[in-house]
Amino acid sequence: MLTEAGAKRRAALFVVQGSDGLAEHDRGGIDVLAASEVEFEAALRRENHTVKRALADPRLFSGIGNAYSDEILHRAGLSPFVQTQKMTAEQAGRLHAATQQVMAEWIERLREQAGDDFPREVTAFRPEMAVHGRFGKPCPVCGAPVQRIRYANNETNYCPGCQTGGQILADRSLSRLLKDDWPRHLEEL
Repeated sequence: MLTEAGAKRRAALFVVQGSDGLAEHDRGGIDVLAASEVEFEAALRRENHTVKRALADPRLFSGIGNAYSDEILHRAGLSPFVQTQKMTAEQAGRLHAATQQVMAEWIERLREQAGDDFPREVTAFRPEMAVHGRFGKPCPVCGAPVQRIRYANNETNYCPGCQTGGQILADRSLSRLLKDDWPRHLEEL
């Protein structure tokens, strides 16, 4: 039996036949584990978005999504709000390496956990993650409290110590409500 936790009911299950049937569901994103640094950077810069949005876009990168994009950005030491067109070649290279490392590690970890069985309790919130779903908890690298930005139906989790030079990123609602009381830097928390 397959069930979906949550009220939004966004999951879908498709039965397809053959490669052509499967190809109909391909959104076109590159395979990040097979992509060279040049191919990765070309996909990254195809559109000008925040790096967080670009990583989670299945038209650009296949299989990353919201949770793993947080983990990748943490590993690369990049702010989720960096614009893809303004990234340096060094940052793009660091992002490529972090993407391949994080995705390979999580694929292996999830395969080990599932063994020969069908995966159970599939969730994007895992205690082994460095930042995703860990709001307020200490970063495993620097100990700073993990921060969260909520927007629409998503959230971004990041470490201000590792990713933003101590800056607390504003969100669209709470920072507007708090105005001058919104902490701007890690020391103000």
